[in-house]
Amino acid sequence: MASDPLFHIVLHEPEIPQNTGNIARTCAATGSRLHLIRPLGFSLDSRYLKRAGLDYWNLVEVTVHDSFEELLRDHDPGSFYYFTTKASKDYTQLTYPQEVFLVFGKETRGLPENLLRKVYPQCLRIPMIPDARSLNLSNSVAIVTYEALRQRGFDQLSTQGHLTGREEADLPWLDYV
Repeated sequence: MASDPLFHIVLHEPEIPQNTGNIARTCAATGSRLHLIRPLGFSLDSRYLKRAGLDYWNLVEVTVHDSFEELLRDHDPGSFYYFTTKASKDYTQLTYPQEVFLVFGKETRGLPENLLRKVYPQCLRIPMIPDARSLNLSNSVAIVTYEALRQRGFDQLSTQGHLTGREEADLPWLDYV
């Protein structure tokens, strides 16, 4: 686990353990720290949470905060960016700063509007068709995190893969490739 995270992913009152587990896996793969703001819609012992995160839990640092204000007390509010369908700017318009907190709301309602009004210049959206209400939370976190990483040239991440040498069972369709 990296002691100096590339990013801080903040989930404000997440409700679905599978989403949080998937996000924890994204955090593990990207060296990001995960912050969970109570109340949570699940137990941290949930088997669904654990299963979605697979065997990556040892690679991610998770901090649970009793309130959003508790998290804000120790960090520069200017380094927080809020993701909402209500924003007027899209997530690619930001040059992500070195220390950044990417804040996402609960699955059913997003971030509270009384918070969004206070921080609206720091609100960003992921473009989508007008009839779509929102994207899945774990997909949204991955989209934004990888854009920020792309801007930094995928700093500290492996960008080279290789074949493993493992052979799969005979697959006749491979003859057509």
